[in-house]
Amino acid sequence: MLRNGSDPLKSYILQNLDCAQCALNLENNLKKREDVRDVAINFAASTMMIDTDNISRIRLYIQEIEPAVTVVEKEDPSLVKIKMIKNAVFLGILAGFFAAGIVFQDFLHTLYQEIPEYLFFIGLYLAAGWQVLYRAGKNIIRGNIFDENFLMAVATIAAIAIHAIPEAVGVMIFYKLGEFLEDLALQRSRKSIRSLLSIRPDSATLVTPDGYEVVSPQNVKVGELILVKPGERVPLDGTVVAGTTQVDTSALTGESVPRNVGENEQLLSGSIVMTGAVTIRVEKTFKESSVSRILDLVENAVKKKAKTEKFITSFARIYTPIIVGLAIFIALVPPFIFGNGTFSDWLYRACVILVISCPCALVISIPLGYFGGIGAASRRGILVKGSNFIDILSRVDTVVFDKTGTLTKGVFQVSEIVTRNGFTQTELLKYAAFAEAHSNHPAGTAILKAYGKNIDTETISSHREVAGRGVVVTAGNREIVVGNDRFLHELNIEHEDCHLSKTVAYTAVDHRYAGYIIISDEIKPDAKNAVSMLSRAGIKRTVLLTGDNADTARDISEMLGIDEYHARLLPEEKVRELEIIMAEAKKKVVFVGDGINDAPVIALADAGIAMGRLGSDAAIETADVVLMTDAPSKVAEAILLSRRTRRIVFQNIFLALAIKLLFVALGTIGLAGMWEAVFADVGVTLLAILNSLRVLRPKIK
Repeated sequence: MLRNGSDPLKSYILQNLDCAQCALNLENNLKKREDVRDVAINFAASTMMIDTDNISRIRLYIQEIEPAVTVVEKEDPSLVKIKMIKNAVFLGILAGFFAAGIVFQDFLHTLYQEIPEYLFFIGLYLAAGWQVLYRAGKNIIRGNIFDENFLMAVATIAAIAIHAIPEAVGVMIFYKLGEFLEDLALQRSRKSIRSLLSIRPDSATLVTPDGYEVVSPQNVKVGELILVKPGERVPLDGTVVAGTTQVDTSALTGESVPRNVGENEQLLSGSIVMTGAVTIRVEKTFKESSVSRILDLVENAVKKKAKTEKFITSFARIYTPIIVGLAIFIALVPPFIFGNGTFSDWLYRACVILVISCPCALVISIPLGYFGGIGAASRRGILVKGSNFIDILSRVDTVVFDKTGTLTKGVFQVSEIVTRNGFTQTELLKYAAFAEAHSNHPAGTAILKAYGKNIDTETISSHREVAGRGVVVTAGNREIVVGNDRFLHELNIEHEDCHLSKTVAYTAVDHRYAGYIIISDEIKPDAKNAVSMLSRAGIKRTVLLTGDNADTARDISEMLGIDEYHARLLPEEKVRELEIIMAEAKKKVVFVGDGINDAPVIALADAGIAMGRLGSDAAIETADVVLMTDAPSKVAEAILLSRRTRRIVFQNIFLALAIKLLFVALGTIGLAGMWEAVFADVGVTLLAILNSLRVLRPKIK
């Protein structure tokens, strides 16, 4: 998605970004730099979206802040696998030595005044925890004191100070094990999310006078021909000019059933040709094609964070200093002020609280849950432009629809020609066609198609179009009016055919009524099911806003089960109606549309949804959610999926806080030790991550 007409943010992979708090600190530091116009880091996907003119300098700066992090444009999966294997082997060796140390602890304890015991366990501690200690020290120097590295460093060093050395080593090893298991879970999530990005084609086979040439899709121009063979992805949007095939569109639309495509049918980039080869005439450049639009929307979604995400980020910054303060209070107040127990006993309890209280479960799982929801929606052909819109969609109680192109196919055809005052059908159709010669309205296109002859536009000396009403032209010294019933009344043209329950183009020639043309538009196959799904999902109110006549609006509403309708609306009148609806709604309001005239109402709604396949660019750019299949039933799917995502996010919040508070209480009264603390911390983090991964395989009910 373009940002204020400039180039999109550039996406990079951040290798070895294993710490959620580190990702947040890195993003905050980059935002302060003058050579960075915009930046957003997604820890869940391990990606960075950045707008800068000097990425080389940024790479060096990131290395200064996080030495382990490497910025790459494309990640090598084999290197990630090798890294995970190395970490697993290292952890296995550490665990083996630690187990041996516990078995022979008594023997080591009796040798040379316990020196061998100290050397053995301190060596293990440094081997397991040097990275934690290094990061904690470096962050303290920078002024970023309170993070999970600081908590673990202080807790384990304090444990060593009170001679709980094996426990300090065990805590550090299990903390490293927890990091490893978290990394495994995150890699699984990142693999699922990044698989969406694999739909970007790397090349296109261009048809040239000399044969075929393999080129970058970015170098193919509109109007050129490309060949797509079985097994290849369609690199650019276009129309099939030769060949027939079956295509897999699941990566774009979520539809698992292959679709048959023949000549003169559209193919979207990112879909896979399964059977015969096809030749395609390119209709959109690479930047404007479906695959680029999807990837830009998904990658930029990280910038628009939900209030819950922002709250947790702020909460973590406040939470950690509070926990440190609580630990200091527990270590000092009971033994020195109340004389209750020994200092080492209460210091041990304080260390337990520090270990338990790491905010990893919240900081990792919540953005992971939201981004997983966005990825899952994308796989179903629903593009959500930010996790903030996940929150909005989960709280919708009113859905407002446009009619043409949204609930109906928007493919008009002339179905009846009725003449008046001595005009013939041929004359009526001819005059209407001349009036619509410069029109891009679907009804005008249907009239021109029915006329089927070339129009000499030089005979048209004037043309005036009135939005939402009709058009007045002068052609061959005759004034022709084509519009709706309201337009003819405004122009004081007498006519007897009012309030017809159809889409009607009334026509008058030289202020004399010539008759009307009925233009039919077919309702989309799943439109009725879409409204029914919304009702089952608990949506309290559905509304139809249309510029069409009241009879047509009433018929459509009754046929589909829509609660109410408002007809004969100009674009500005749609805005006013939506403002009234939003004022009456108890929760959030969604508007679903597709045309350029819908852009203002899409922008006004709490969440605007646009039809992405046939919708106008203005509507798609303005919308918060884009439906790639143009299927109205996807609106209910988007709402249900958003509710499920938000539900999982809040499950993680409750799970993490409840378990941590329980073990803080147990640690304070001495019923939970360091072992229980590390298991509680690692365990709740893993549970939260695994729960977040459920979003990637949603069950829509």
